[in-house]
Amino acid sequence: MITSSSNAQVKRVIQLNNKSKERKKQKLFVAEGIKMFQEAPREWIERIFVTEDFEKEHGEYLSKTKYEVVEERIFRQMSDIQSPQGVLCLIRMPAYTLQEVLSGPQPLCMILEDLQDPGNLGTIVRTAEGAGVTGLLMSKNTVDIYNPKTIRSTMGSIYRVPFIYIEDLCEILSELKHRGIITYAAHLQGEHTYDSEDYTGGTAFFIGNEGNGLSKSLADRSDYLIRVPMEGEVESLNAAVASAVLMYEAYRQRHFVTKT
Repeated sequence: MITSSSNAQVKRVIQLNNKSKERKKQKLFVAEGIKMFQEAPREWIERIFVTEDFEKEHGEYLSKTKYEVVEERIFRQMSDIQSPQGVLCLIRMPAYTLQEVLSGPQPLCMILEDLQDPGNLGTIVRTAEGAGVTGLLMSKNTVDIYNPKTIRSTMGSIYRVPFIYIEDLCEILSELKHRGIITYAAHLQGEHTYDSEDYTGGTAFFIGNEGNGLSKSLADRSDYLIRVPMEGEVESLNAAVASAVLMYEAYRQRHFVTKT
């Protein structure tokens, strides 16, 4: 049993939770909680840590699995949440290709520019899975998808939704056009409302930074600017909410609208 906070494995977990640079260096991230443990692909798991109580109560989840038991007091120091569930894992980072993100005959992808809130990003990943999105393309300045808060917000979807970071999003647009993917930028200056366009073919939605919106260079290169109508004095929606509205409109059109 690990009983000391000076243990090298304890320090390692804390570093991975706190430092994006360390996660990138080791190509590992921390997934915490029973749901994240249960849904993790077993070949992705490098190491598992549990408390004595978790071992006693959930031994069925640990059968045929190597794990290390950690004293409750020390586990709380390793944990990134206020009420730890007694299990956390070190997970190997997946590596996706553009082909995987844009898979299928009618890809549906999200292009995220400089999002900074880890909760927003995690919620978008989770919603993307629910709406049948094929993958995410993110600018290099978008928040680290392996941030512990992002990982928790995905509720396991991090294991199933392909994603890649792109050095320059504008440079990827020619590839999207080559593949017949139409790009739509969520923008206050949108000429048409989001529900008046056709998303049944290859589709990509642009979502910009929470405070500044999309950069002019990216918005200008989109095929269409679209807007979500709003009442009162509201000027814009939360990035994750706006993403959900667009993704599920595409889902509705693809699954519930009869083509004529």
